[in-house]
Amino acid sequence: MTDRLAPGDKAPAFTLTDDKGGKVKLSDFAGKTVVLYAYPAAMTPGCTTQACDFRDSLSALQAAGIEVIGISPDSPEKLAKFREKDGLNFTLVSDPDKKVLTKYGAFGEKKMYGKTVTGVIRSTFVIDPKGKIQEALYNVRAKGHVAKLRRDLNV
Repeated sequence: MTDRLAPGDKAPAFTLTDDKGGKVKLSDFAGKTVVLYAYPAAMTPGCTTQACDFRDSLSALQAAGIEVIGISPDSPEKLAKFREKDGLNFTLVSDPDKKVLTKYGAFGEKKMYGKTVTGVIRSTFVIDPKGKIQEALYNVRAKGHVAKLRRDLNV
């Protein structure tokens, strides 16, 4: 079983490549609240639904001082196509070796259609301005998750 993060834990640091080929560090967002959400694969139905929900909620989240980062094992090139295809307006980062996903407990065994498989566990982490985990949500649903998150964060 993958170790999971809990509120109060220090958010694991990372430096990953984004969809534009640049480097993104968690420390770039110091002093801000960050929603880091892990999704299995760009341009799949559930991941597209979730990404578009974040896209459509971004202005309200940013008005509340919250930045959004999506993380998946997809290549930067695939992430760029995802951004372009769906007009995504937030940071997408690539974790092809799944090291960061594993540190966050978002890669490991999961149930899929009644079978146990290894893969990305759809998860969302709210990281406070001091770099601590405020919320760690695992096995979230793609549809309706952003609305629930906004309610929980009073946004």
